[in-house]
Amino acid sequence: MTNGGLALAALCIPFAGIALVLLARRKPDLREAATFATAAMLFFVVVSLAPAVLAGERPSATLFEMLPGLQVALVVEPLGWLFAAVASTLWVVSTAYSIGYLRGNGEENQTRFFVCFAGAIGAAIGIAFAGNLLTLFLFYELLTLVTYPLVTHHGTDEARRAGRVYLGVLLGTSVVFLLPAIIATWVLAGTLDFRTGGILGGRVDATAAAILLALFMFGIGKAALMPFHRWLPAAMVAPTPVSALLHAVAVVKAGVFCVVKVIVYVFGTDALAALGGAGWLTAVAAFTLVAASAVALRADNLKRRLAYSTVSQLAYVTMAASLLTPAAIMGAALHLVAHAFGKITLFFAAGSIYTAAHKTEVSQLDGIGRAMPWTMGAFAIGALSMIGLPPLAGFVSKWFILTGAMATRDWLAVGALAASTLLNAAYFLPIVWRAFFLPAPERDGHGHEAPAPMVIAQALTAAACVALFLFPGLAIAFARALIGG
Repeated sequence: MTNGGLALAALCIPFAGIALVLLARRKPDLREAATFATAAMLFFVVVSLAPAVLAGERPSATLFEMLPGLQVALVVEPLGWLFAAVASTLWVVSTAYSIGYLRGNGEENQTRFFVCFAGAIGAAIGIAFAGNLLTLFLFYELLTLVTYPLVTHHGTDEARRAGRVYLGVLLGTSVVFLLPAIIATWVLAGTLDFRTGGILGGRVDATAAAILLALFMFGIGKAALMPFHRWLPAAMVAPTPVSALLHAVAVVKAGVFCVVKVIVYVFGTDALAALGGAGWLTAVAAFTLVAASAVALRADNLKRRLAYSTVSQLAYVTMAASLLTPAAIMGAALHLVAHAFGKITLFFAAGSIYTAAHKTEVSQLDGIGRAMPWTMGAFAIGALSMIGLPPLAGFVSKWFILTGAMATRDWLAVGALAASTLLNAAYFLPIVWRAFFLPAPERDGHGHEAPAPMVIAQALTAAACVALFLFPGLAIAFARALIGG
């Protein structure tokens, strides 16, 4: 099979998995085996594309032509491969975790869950491999729609309210801001294709570029840039595996991926810098980064604290991309990967705590580390990676972002990085301290770990946080290829 054929296969595999899951809906073991097999096959196909992409090839495939000159097409470039690799890897791990969680909590509608999860991964691959803005927009909207049933999974009034916020913010921003930005780009550039160096250079002045950039950045609501972030904490009413999908595997990663892709391949970093840069975007991202961290610091509900942590961590990527320096762009790409593994570890741990101990608040976690050492050990690793300490993946990405900020002497970005790192420590480390160093209430008894599939999944993602620090070569190679290095 050609590399273009592999790219097309990667897109088709998750949707084929939906059919397999539906066929096996009456046999849970077979249904989950089909999900595992599909996830493993996608991972194998995505990994198979790595050598060609690193060698400079851009595997491509055309799905169909919507209008003359407007094709729905796939092109695999370095940033897209990184996103696809994260999504396909974590789909395998999330499947194991989801089986333990759904069965351990007696969740209903499990077949619908696995169908929508596969659809979300398929949409994420479509976004990752989108060859132009039209393709990206179609799969971006599909991702919103296919994840709505997951957000409203429990069917309660609270879940339905969260679903309305979810659809309202994400569809609203994409229709009101993103779609007009895409149409304007088509009119100004005559193409929607992603190209190295951008497609708007020499076609817009500084004012038009600033307006277009604002439309794109606020139109990509999945990046959760304030004030369009409310959908993310609202969606925490969903089951924890859904939270992991939203925060680490597909949805928010699609958002920050689109931010970086638009800046690099639509505007072009050099062209945007020549037009005056994106200083306002740096300021908005820095505010989001610090403000979300401050909200997380006050949150007692564990998932709410993690949700606002995600809003803050996404702003790292947006701020890094706005700096327009090679090191910062590399840092943005690397943080997409580091955050995925660190944050999914944290949500896996939160779900394990709920499943085994039925605790949801930070104030309830005294001494739980002695009853659940594997879970809280994994949580500690994920938390330290989010803070950005070695030897964990978060240190690598934050180092590149800081280097990029220092290169431009952008002291606002440097200050935001420093402040947010301190705030990260302030809202993560007390959880670890409570878990391991405070006595458990007598009424809690001895306690126990969550089901084995959940423990194994979070142990693997925690180990990946360490491995990405010790062996960052492949991720750095793709990040360097993104900037043409």
